[in-house]
Amino acid sequence: MASRQQIKRRIGSVKSTKQITRAMQMVAASKLRRAQEAVVKPREYARLAREILTRLRKMAADDSEFHLFTPRPVKRRLLLVIASDRTLAGAYNGNVIRRMIRELQNDRAKGIQTSVICVGRQVANAASRISGVEIEAVYQDLPDNPNADMLRPVLNTAVALFVDNKVDAVDMIFTQFNSTVSQAITVQKLLPAGFDEAELSDDAAHAEVEPSAEELLRSATLRLLEAQIYQALLDAFASEHSMRMLAMKNATDNASDIIDDLTLEYNNARQAAITQELAEITGGAEAMK
Repeated sequence: MASRQQIKRRIGSVKSTKQITRAMQMVAASKLRRAQEAVVKPREYARLAREILTRLRKMAADDSEFHLFTPRPVKRRLLLVIASDRTLAGAYNGNVIRRMIRELQNDRAKGIQTSVICVGRQVANAASRISGVEIEAVYQDLPDNPNADMLRPVLNTAVALFVDNKVDAVDMIFTQFNSTVSQAITVQKLLPAGFDEAELSDDAAHAEVEPSAEELLRSATLRLLEAQIYQALLDAFASEHSMRMLAMKNATDNASDIIDDLTLEYNNARQAAITQELAEITGGAEAMK
């Protein structure tokens, strides 16, 4: 059995850890509230952007300027993988990395070459350790609410690779935020633009386009694709803060349980020492009689 002094030091160490995890939980909760508001507001815009891209692909007669709507046989694929720069967020980074590895394995089984764009230090570190994976770019330290200037390099890199025929498809892997306790790893197509699974509303299906679909294609396509990346980042950030808050709450609760167990062990050791001292005093008194 550990000595009382050792148990006391362990209790103090666990209390210090509990203070840290409790503070991190409160910080994550504060960031989560802002992230929830940020992720909900543009979600409808992102959905409409998908509808518009789908409608433009069906209407445009000449999309040769960008080639962004032209499907090709997929021999080379680019994954835009969004995770976190930091750890201590439960299974957040691990879930994204495992899905990335699964997609890489599926591509290899089909004979497809795969490269990645990494958003977040953790996924970049993981991708660098996977044999045969080419990292096209790494983006780190993005704020929770990035602006267009921060997103444009990510989009431009993906578009350039697609337009230059270096990749035949671009997909995003990110964590979609549903609620504080529900997040889902999502693989979403980015290029070629236009979404077969997007259902057109009546307004989008019958909307008139001026001056022409081709002109709108040239002026709005990149902005609409940018909206998809922006929404994916907002979902990822909200999911990260949610999972970090829950992870730190669990760590704080576990620390409290450990403190209770150690306190009980300390009291038992203290009671045993007192009992031993009383027994020694009693034995000495009997010997003196």
